Amino acid sequence: METKFDMFYETEVPEDELIVSRADFSGIITYVNETFADISGYEPDELIGHPHNIIRHPDMPKSIFADLWDTLQRGDIWHGYVKNRRKDGGYYWVYARVSTVMKDGEPVEYKSVREPVSREKEIEVQNQYDKLRSQEEGITRVVLYVKNDKLDLAKKLEE
Repeated sequence: METKFDMFYETEVPEDELIVSRADFSGIITYVNETFADISGYEPDELIGHPHNIIRHPDMPKSIFADLWDTLQRGDIWHGYVKNRRKDGGYYWVYARVSTVMKDGEPVEYKSVREPVSREKEIEVQNQYDKLRSQEEGITRVVLYVKNDKLDLAKKLEE
């Protein structure tokens, strides 16, 4: 029996950087700035042409994205907190504003501009999202702390 411990590390979004992307009306990425690629751990060509949910973190409640799409369908600007998943399995938090891009009076695509989130806000929102996911999906996120001597024993058993 193989035991595997995945470690999920947070990447902090630099205070002086904005993450920018554009997506078509199906959610397919059409543009990313260098900051988006760097923070997400992907190369730009690994993102462009793929669904924006390539970076969706499993901690995100489905209702948040339903609200995002409903808001955009009404022609309004959506804003909220999002936990995204990096290519390496890590994560990063952002405050996102998503709006419709207009050209010659016609909607052509969506634009998302994201900025850093304070540690206190991350904790507050993670707790809110945990409650939402529990209510919506009947699942609970669990963080497990194990004494080091138990981990050493598990490693010895694997050998």
